[in-house]
Amino acid sequence: MKTLKKILTVACLLAVLAVAFGCSEEGPMEKAGKKIDKAAQEAGQQMDKAAEDAGNAAKKLFE
Repeated sequence: MKTLKKILTVACLLAVLAVAFGCSEEGPMEKAGKKIDKAAQEAGQQMDKAAEDAGNAAKKLFE
């Protein structure tokens, strides 16, 4: 009975470690997702700058 408890304890610890460290590496989809997020963020920044430039140009027209 003691041996069975030890085996079950070790198996549970291994299962926890496998879950904790099994996902430490980024897969190709995670890398692609990060690239998409970065591109969207940069596009948003460019749109903000374009809107600001357009607003400044409009102000100059009506001065």
